[in-house]
Amino acid sequence: MLKTITSLILTFLFYFVSSGNANPSALNHPPLPLAHVYAQGINIKNYWLSEKLDGVRAYWNGKQLLSKQGNVYHAPTWFVANFPAQPLDGELWIKRNSFERIVSIVRDKKPGDGWQEIRYMVFDLPLKGVVFTDRIRKLKTLLSRIDNRYLHLVEQSRISGHDALMTKLDDIVDAGGEGLMLHNGNALYLAGRSNDLLKVKSYQDAEARVIAHLPGKGKFKGMLGALLVETSEGKRFRLGSGFSNHERQSPPPIDTFVSYKYYGKTINGLPRFASFLRIRALK
Repeated sequence: MLKTITSLILTFLFYFVSSGNANPSALNHPPLPLAHVYAQGINIKNYWLSEKLDGVRAYWNGKQLLSKQGNVYHAPTWFVANFPAQPLDGELWIKRNSFERIVSIVRDKKPGDGWQEIRYMVFDLPLKGVVFTDRIRKLKTLLSRIDNRYLHLVEQSRISGHDALMTKLDDIVDAGGEGLMLHNGNALYLAGRSNDLLKVKSYQDAEARVIAHLPGKGKFKGMLGALLVETSEGKRFRLGSGFSNHERQSPPPIDTFVSYKYYGKTINGLPRFASFLRIRALK
């Protein structure tokens, strides 16, 4: 029990620090492209397809690995040995369904041997005035010249259409993956959210702030029954599924942000079949 509570507290502290609210040494936010959610009707033939890795987004600025908020990931010197002097965009990743393990490793300011499990999976090369298709070619050439077993290129492929995309999504999800990413081959590397980068999932996900802990009943008596959460639009709802028994005994603290998945919305704008995923970074 004590180990579980300590782990949850440390995970929360990692997210709080990553938000930039508790780290005065935070750098400027990297100029990262951000994804919209895929919707049928887009000309998929213009896009490159890759697996959506459930890791930690990391921007290599030529000297350090940075979080989305601009905080430094204190990677060991041997991990970033021979990394190029030019920026890279990617994900710190171990394997499917290993998000919590990754967080437990990268949150420490004094890096340990756990970094040996991690790979930096690179999916973009931040270059001005160069479209994504050409950036992929340059990235392949660049990484092929670097001797570092922790540095890997994310596989990119083409997809013929929506039906093929859905088949591929089913295969990835069945294998334990989170989803897919689509990247417009004609897109420049530009900061902000756009349809040039799309995430493809069998469900939608979002974030909400924890307002209250609601007590459990029956088999959950004495534990968390549900979280009362509030979205950025001010919508409040109960989030009662998706929790492990450990999470019900030590629920996410009040005022933290959590990620949840859902399947569409009701006529009142509330998420259907919402289910807890994890504690997430503050915006």
